[in-house]
This record gives sequence, C-alpha cells and structure tokens, in this order.
Amino acid sequence: MADQDTEPFYHPSGESVFQSTRHTAGPWTAEAQHLGPPSALLVRALEQVPADRDTQLARVTIEILGPVPIAELTVRATLVRPGRSVELLNAEMSANGRVVATASAWRITTTDSTPVEAGQADPLPGWDGIEPTGRPDGWGPGYIDVMEWRPLHGGLHVPGPATAWVRQRIPLVDGEKPTGLQRLFTVADSGNGLSNRLNPSQWWFINTDLTVHIQREPVGEWIGLDANTAIGPTGIGTASSVLHDAEGQVAIGAQALMVRPR
Repeated sequence: MADQDTEPFYHPSGESVFQSTRHTAGPWTAEAQHLGPPSALLVRALEQVPADRDTQLARVTIEILGPVPIAELTVRATLVRPGRSVELLNAEMSANGRVVATASAWRITTTDSTPVEAGQADPLPGWDGIEPTGRPDGWGPGYIDVMEWRPLHGGLHVPGPATAWVRQRIPLVDGEKPTGLQRLFTVADSGNGLSNRLNPSQWWFINTDLTVHIQREPVGEWIGLDANTAIGPTGIGTASSVLHDAEGQVAIGAQALMVRPR
C-alpha cells in the first residue's frame, strides 16, 4: 500500500505544544482523537525525561480523562520518584485549558538478561503477501486510514479475536522519525478495535485506559497485535493484547472497556 499522505499526526507549534491534524480522528466522532496518537505523544515526552544511565520504560499506563479534541495540545513529563534502579515518571496532556490524559511510567535500569529470557509468545507469521484491509463501514475517517492493516486472523471487519500486523504510515510529529516505543503506543490502543465483538453502529465499547508492560523496545516499522476482547455481564469489558515486532513478543497491553448501547 503506497503512502498517500505524509502530513503527520501532529505539528509542533512551540515548546511542548502540538497542533493535531485530521489524521488523529478516531472512529467514533470526527471531533475526538483515537487514543493511539495521544498515547504515543505522551510516551515521546516520557522518553525525553533525562536519565544518567541506560534505562527502559517497563510499564506505561495512560489514563483517559475525557475526549481528546482535534486541537492544540500541551504535553509535559516529569521525574516524580528518582532512584538508582527504578524511577517513576509522569506525563500530562492538556487541551483548551483542561487535562485530557495522563501517563505514569516505571523506568528501570537495564541489565543483560539474555541468558535467562523466557515466557514470550511464539513469533507471528510475517506480513508479506497479506492483503491490506481498509476502514470498515460505519467507522469514521482519520487514524484508521493512515495505518496499514494486514490481518493474519480476523480483523477490523470481523467480530472476535484478531491478529494483525499494523504499520504507521505517517510521522507522529512533523520532521521526526518515530521511535520504536512511539510506534508501539500508536498501535497498542487499537486492541479493542481490532478484536471488537459488537456492531459499532449499535454499541459503544470505549476504553478508559491503556496499560502496556514492555519487555523490550520494538524494531522496524511493523507492530503485530494479537488481541482479544472479553465482555462481562455489567457493561464492563477488557481488551488484552500481545504486541510483537518481526523478532517476537515485545509487550503486553490491556484496556478497560465501557460497553453501552448507542
């Protein structure tokens, strides 16, 4: 699939200030963003918090405090709890004078644990030869259109568990190449959409948060998303995902879902 548009998700318009573009729009409404790009923008801020040793973000939780408008965003991150081995970081995103999302993250000093690596899911089959799919009927334009979707099993059009390779086709921030973690978080919030079990014209299944536990930073442009949604009897669900790159598992994600008739 050729890249048809190189306009980014965000244009920088000052220190820690970003202007959102139409590509951030989510599938529910043209006025609010899909949480993939805002999550990646929060992670970008966390990555820029200085460290005096080799470290890695080990867990990031995004709390969604309200719809993120397609507007000017201010994003700042701070070191909350310093430490020699483990540190706690926070980031905050505001729009129109109110905080719309926050992120907390544990950052851990890295060591060599290669000899005892264990427990990862099997690598996914590759994306070559898989026909890309487009946006399903009833879902709004924006984010879905600038991500390349190559389903291995199920997909956006098919209710139920799904596995797909996903590639971000535009920059996160104008003039920058996304880092591996930024690419990961641009995709990770799509777990509930990819594995949706309900007709989006009849039901809301909107996540209130996103937590990603990271084993290593992904390499390459493609992120594999192996996702499943479980729906309970009281309007609450959970979307769980195993996230991959071409070499294997890189992270595990989870989202709490509000499930309601539209």
